[in-house]
Amino acid sequence: MRFRNRMSAGRRLGIELAKHGWTSPVVLALPRGGVPVAAGVAEELNAPLDVVVAGKIGAPAQPELAVGAVTADGAVFYDDKTLAALGLTREDVVRRSEAAVAEARRQQQRYQVRALDVTGRDVLIVDDGLATGLTALAAVNAVLARRPLSVSVAVPVGSYAAIRRVEEVADAVYCLRRPPHFRAVGQWYQDFTQVTDDEVEQLLQVHSR
Repeated sequence: MRFRNRMSAGRRLGIELAKHGWTSPVVLALPRGGVPVAAGVAEELNAPLDVVVAGKIGAPAQPELAVGAVTADGAVFYDDKTLAALGLTREDVVRRSEAAVAEARRQQQRYQVRALDVTGRDVLIVDDGLATGLTALAAVNAVLARRPLSVSVAVPVGSYAAIRRVEEVADAVYCLRRPPHFRAVGQWYQDFTQVTDDEVEQLLQVHSR
């Protein structure tokens, strides 16, 4: 059974998350697809919404296949196993890494990231799904440096391998559906239309507090 769209998935995810006890929760979305999902979560938890900017590094011949991830502050994380399987080295994707950092910085400036104070608060990093988990990992590491009480990742759908990978770093991973035959996040949504910068800005403005 697929989710109708990201907002619908976010509300359902938020209902499940509301069953847990949180200390001054903060919802941080991974742009752009994670923002509509996170908006639904923030509504259910009555929590502030912001973004944590991270982006994937795509393989040269398969841009949709993540071989690493970056954050807006320039931190780069590589998946050396995937690189090796493709016969690539880190040096082979340096230009893609630099381009990914530049795009993350563009998004951070465009969305006017507020960098909410998360000290001593439970942080929920939300995306529309976990395929490899690399972008979520980069985001978790970025947030951990801000001294939160806890950092959890919440998604409507994810692969078992990606969830296990993120669980090694995050305090917890909350996922509504873990299909045994996972191929791509988009296959689990009826409407998986690309989210635009304007839509991100509108959602952040509506849910800012």
